[in-house]
Amino acid sequence: MSENGQTASPPPGTPSSVALDSNACYRALQARDRRFDGAFFVAVTTTGIYCRPICPARLPALDRCSFFARAAEAERAGYRACFRCRPELAPGLAPVDATPRLVRRAAAAIDEGALDDGSVDALASSLAVSARHLRRAMEAELGVSPIEYAQTRRLALAKQLLHDTALPLTDIAFAAGFGSVRRFNALFKKTFDRAPSDLRREAGEPRAPGDALTIRLDYRPPLAWERLLAFLRARQIPGVERIDEGVYRRSVRLGDHTGWLAVQQKSGEAPSLIATVSMSLAPRLASIVARLRALFDLDAQPELIAAHLRRDAHLRPLVSKAPGLRLPGAFDPFEMSARAVLGQQISVKGATTLAGRLALAFGRPASGNPEGLGLVFPTAAELAVVPRAELRAIGLPEARAQTLLDLASAVAEERVDLSGSADPEAAIAALEALRGVGPWTAHYVAMRAMRWPDAFVAGDLGVKHALGTSTARDAEARAEAWRPWRAYAVMHLWNAL
Repeated sequence: MSENGQTASPPPGTPSSVALDSNACYRALQARDRRFDGAFFVAVTTTGIYCRPICPARLPALDRCSFFARAAEAERAGYRACFRCRPELAPGLAPVDATPRLVRRAAAAIDEGALDDGSVDALASSLAVSARHLRRAMEAELGVSPIEYAQTRRLALAKQLLHDTALPLTDIAFAAGFGSVRRFNALFKKTFDRAPSDLRREAGEPRAPGDALTIRLDYRPPLAWERLLAFLRARQIPGVERIDEGVYRRSVRLGDHTGWLAVQQKSGEAPSLIATVSMSLAPRLASIVARLRALFDLDAQPELIAAHLRRDAHLRPLVSKAPGLRLPGAFDPFEMSARAVLGQQISVKGATTLAGRLALAFGRPASGNPEGLGLVFPTAAELAVVPRAELRAIGLPEARAQTLLDLASAVAEERVDLSGSADPEAAIAALEALRGVGPWTAHYVAMRAMRWPDAFVAGDLGVKHALGTSTARDAEARAEAWRPWRAYAVMHLWNAL
């Protein structure tokens, strides 16, 4: 291949425009079923607290429970987050067709920090709608305004950092995306009924911050961690990424901040990953958390996806063989897309070699990183101005060198949006308009860089071989029943090969 039984009630985690089934939610709450973690939240009217469905606290009676699809809705109704189960750690909801596309794109952009430095007007403009329309759409579907959604995200990260790190309060405020410490203190006290300093004192005197901090990333089990690492290991960029002994490591450059991070699976009862991040990246922690959740597909609902794919007789044994198989995303969408172009018509190993040469020739040194992570990948703007002859010198055919330059220019000039908030169909069309980018490359980029769960590389040789079809059209027809999870089906087919 080229680089390329009995079920529970349906998960109650649906957009707030659809009423939650209180009885189904309560059954999940009684079972402390982790499959529903993050799919809904339960608020207890007598305590004024809201929790995750896996909270170890004493089970309240049904008539004292109110159920919400999202934490922000519970907070808007006047409830405070539980300090035992910590709702800020709950997995989020993956992008699926049930959420209108505009709201999905807006939420993804806010998760990536669009309102930390920008305004609602600017966000709405980037989505080609008015600010009023965006506010109405988000309030109708999510029950909260864009500002309220962003504040909930910031407060959740700030609360987690207070619990789990030794960062000073001022650093926590800015790392979580607040532009003002005063605003952070006021909102935190209003939401949690105590000041950030009170929570820090309750947690004990923090140790010295050191040169790195750790942050916990929860997910819904199962997670096929070793299979996910194996996929990424085969495609790691020498000098930029390193995967060994169950740990993913990489160098990072976000704006003016450079550093490193390492991620591994946490042992113990709580299904989570632990990310160790260099202190130099603390100001960009909110963006790093969003990117890591995208890279490892931590907001997926694996049981829901598996239940749908098992309906297909061909996929059923593959899904059973690899429970928790995720859709590998991208920490840096342009980096991943450039690597996809490098891998056209050659082996995975050959593409890895070219990616390493590209990083070495045109990337920048990454100081202070662990051994083997001495480079940061060039940005789209940096690569767009590289002479084509210099690109060819790393071993690229002329046509592919030109395609890479065209891609870099299109991304740098914002003619192609590769972010998780992008409209995938528009992005696929924009990619296919570039010379040398066909349907396979465009859908592969959508599948990984844009995390589009319904992307489908119909012309992939491995997919056609696994399905026993000879044409992309036949593969498309065969995969129609897999919507909206066709990208996950592709991963199962590749995994079987």
